[in-house]
Amino acid sequence: MAEGDTTAVHTAGGDPPPPSGNLLSGPQPNVARAAGYPDAPPRMGFFTDTSVCIGCKACEVACKEWNSVPEDGLELTGMSYDNTQGLGADTWRHVAFIEQRKPLGGQEPGVDHSGFDVFEAARSLGDSPSSPGPGATAPAPQAAPAGAPAGEISPLSPDGRTELRWLMASDVCKHCTHAACLDVCPTGALFRTEFGTVVVQEDVCNGCGYCVPACPYGVIDQRKEDGRVWKCTLCYDRLGVGMEPACAKSCPTDSIQFGPLDELRERAAARVARLHAAGVTDARLYGESPEDGVGGDGAFFLLLDEPEVYGLPPDPVVTTRDLPAMWKHAGIAAVSLAALGVAGFVRRPR
Repeated sequence: MAEGDTTAVHTAGGDPPPPSGNLLSGPQPNVARAAGYPDAPPRMGFFTDTSVCIGCKACEVACKEWNSVPEDGLELTGMSYDNTQGLGADTWRHVAFIEQRKPLGGQEPGVDHSGFDVFEAARSLGDSPSSPGPGATAPAPQAAPAGAPAGEISPLSPDGRTELRWLMASDVCKHCTHAACLDVCPTGALFRTEFGTVVVQEDVCNGCGYCVPACPYGVIDQRKEDGRVWKCTLCYDRLGVGMEPACAKSCPTDSIQFGPLDELRERAAARVARLHAAGVTDARLYGESPEDGVGGDGAFFLLLDEPEVYGLPPDPVVTTRDLPAMWKHAGIAAVSLAALGVAGFVRRPR
């Protein structure tokens, strides 16, 4: 069912539409309507295809320039070319650089290539679908090249080194369907927009910091200078005038794609199918499912390895999911204590 479409099933005589109020967990097909926008436009979001990210960091720069995010220092970690290190109050977009002993194409690390004959492969150029000959730079779309499975398409380099690959991914606030940061905010500084995104009002935030541990992704962060929290707004000011967010606009490879969330999900599923057909069997989507622990993300990803490799939690759950049960148990305990107190008062010796 499409985002915002709660009438189709009802009209067809199926199950009634899910509750329209703002829920803490579970199905929530229209977050904007639940937040009080009866005529909301389609929910907008990001699809980040990390398989085409080149690590140029244009998104980081564009985000800082458009949103006037202050400079956050250039610290060399000694472990990677990733000098911004992670998302924070002054880094609303972060491009991760992950070096692996694993070549692109789905091969496993440590594969023995000793049986691969490069001379025979050269002689067969133009005679097989996997070697289409001069002028061809890639296999035909929708078709997996013969011999593409692990360990057969990337020989060792002449000096015997194991092949390496870089995984690059531009991370950002996920704009969750069930945003715990918003639910725990006591001042209303965090709010849901008509586009289904989550935005901080810096002039309302009092710096209490409740939202920081509530985020299952560790995205939202306090600025040291004044204690207020900051994060990606999905360029709310640009969306209001029909413009795409600055990071997506600046991405030279379309790794960051912006648009209606339903369209992005369909596009992402087709992209994963093409990658699988091409032999990249590790390709997977992360955060696109409305059935996950946060009800689906407004910013989701195509990854080439496990989420933990990119520093993402494998199974995030909205931290306010159990609040109703906790309040119920606390209420029962309070009533029980009150009843015991009354009973003790009534039965006391006179």
